[in-house]
Amino acid sequence: MKIHEKFYIGGEWVVPAGTATEDVINSATEEVIGRVPMGSAEDVDRAVAAARRAFPSWSTTSLDVRAKYLRDIGAALTARYDEVVDTITAEVGSPKAFAQMVQAGLAVGDWNSYADQIEAFEWEKELGNSLVVREPIGVVAAITPWNYPLYLIVCKVAPALAAGCTVVLKPSEVTPLNAYLLAEVLDEVGLPAGVFNMVIGNGPDVGGAMTAHPDVDMVSFTGSGRAGKEVSKSAADTVKRVELELGGKSANIVLDDADPATVAFGSVFACMLNSGQTCSALTRLLVPAAMHDEIVDAVVAEVAQAKLVDPAADEPDLFHAFGPLVSAAQRDRVREYIQKGIDEGADLVIGGPEQPEEHPRGFYVKPTVFANVDPDSTIAQEEIFGPVLAVIPYEDEDDAIRIANSTIYGLAGGVQSADPERAKAVARRMRTGQVDINGGAFNATAPFGGYGQSGNGRERGEWGIDGYLETKSIQL
Repeated sequence: MKIHEKFYIGGEWVVPAGTATEDVINSATEEVIGRVPMGSAEDVDRAVAAARRAFPSWSTTSLDVRAKYLRDIGAALTARYDEVVDTITAEVGSPKAFAQMVQAGLAVGDWNSYADQIEAFEWEKELGNSLVVREPIGVVAAITPWNYPLYLIVCKVAPALAAGCTVVLKPSEVTPLNAYLLAEVLDEVGLPAGVFNMVIGNGPDVGGAMTAHPDVDMVSFTGSGRAGKEVSKSAADTVKRVELELGGKSANIVLDDADPATVAFGSVFACMLNSGQTCSALTRLLVPAAMHDEIVDAVVAEVAQAKLVDPAADEPDLFHAFGPLVSAAQRDRVREYIQKGIDEGADLVIGGPEQPEEHPRGFYVKPTVFANVDPDSTIAQEEIFGPVLAVIPYEDEDDAIRIANSTIYGLAGGVQSADPERAKAVARRMRTGQVDINGGAFNATAPFGGYGQSGNGRERGEWGIDGYLETKSIQL
């Protein structure tokens, strides 16, 4: 069992102000696998003060030095790759193959990408008689969730450091062990004291203290819409910049020229990857009414191949192997949504709210599909964050666009068609920050963020760095 008793503040491992702790639970076995301290506003004050002291020096550190630190961090994480995989597999429940490719793979690889980005970034330019320069915004409070814990930490910490900002991180208290691995790595590579700091704690206490803190210049938050609204309110009094990456209820539009078997394979994985615990999951499958039954049959056949697995086992089938949900609370929440779908009259065609017979322990939920879903129903409007797919029939292309754009969210989307140009035309009409055409591959350097109540700002690539910069005009 991993027991941590300290926070990382000012380049040192320090004892928290209080004595509260939180157990970390293996989502497959329900056993305690770790324990971490829970912080307070006093711990946040110490961390912010350390970040503030470090900012003048770090913000003026040369780009080549910052790039070297980023590459050194990537190399050090790579050396601990297997440990990262095992840690995330245990605390999140991601099957090992998925953890290797996505959870750890992306988190390890992104450091070199940001090193390359800052070397290519346009930090200043002449505009008439003005010199326009980009400068780091200051001290950043980074608050991250549990579903892709290390990767989403890297999505904030790496570009913030690249931009010349200093950071106070609050990772999820549900999955904190991977964050300790990162803090150990940053300490090992000799990152200057105070450039990176980490405090564990819950949202109201530690998160609230960070977002309201007068010496924090920016908050970067990923999490639920409810929590994002609280972050915005808390930060408002100090008028600091707030970037939010929130929830989604993303539509996958199937056009009438798409192949049902191909649609079934891609749409199931696009919805249920990471057991559905993905903010950009394509959870609404919009299909032509005339093709509804045929596509539902194909989807059911695809889901029937799904396996609920022990995350630690060597299961090579990335597309059909799903682990448990992250916690008992999340499992119960998803089961309540499944029951809600049944109660509201949607057709349950596979899955259901019951504990899977083959897994009497662990936070498992059966991969579930509803057909003939009313686009205004609860399961079609609210983010479930579990392996639940809603198949919704539509009449024509305009009707499909209307349904796709009918939620409060706008994070992601998909279009399936034999005609790429037709698909692109539909994608342009979708009010969402990202659209995958025929399962277009993930691009870690492309911007990511949402419309509407899916948040504001953009992460990844040059857009990720840009979010941590201020713009200054010097008139010559």
